[in-house]
Amino acid sequence: MRPRSVVDYALARRATLADLHAGRVSTTDVCDAHPYLLRAARYHGEASGRRCPVCRGREPLINITYTYGDELGVSSGRVRATRDLPALARQFSELRVYVVEVCTSCSWNHLIMSFVIGTGRPRVKRTARRRTAEE
Repeated sequence: MRPRSVVDYALARRATLADLHAGRVSTTDVCDAHPYLLRAARYHGEASGRRCPVCRGREPLINITYTYGDELGVSSGRVRATRDLPALARQFSELRVYVVEVCTSCSWNHLIMSFVIGTGRPRVKRTARRRTAEE
């Protein structure tokens, strides 16, 4: 799996944390994770090994990986395990992947990375085969 169009949001994260430490924004402004995001972190996330930059809690930050793509249909926007991404990259032509870090203690959350995976080949349109009266 070779990700394309990788965007790293480290500078935006660093700027947000600098604003927090300088007092330009409050913790309630940056620790505002949606309840669904917190639930996804608890049940589907993967521990990152890094500590929260806001509360410095004992719990590690949790990474949540979301996949979006037209080929996924109703499964677009679903949380996926990182280990599932190579299989998805071989199966679909283009999927957009977003990785969000979340602290389940203080509700800090930030988009840390986005990238595109997939074969890069045009989608094969499957046409419905019509049945004749003789079939």
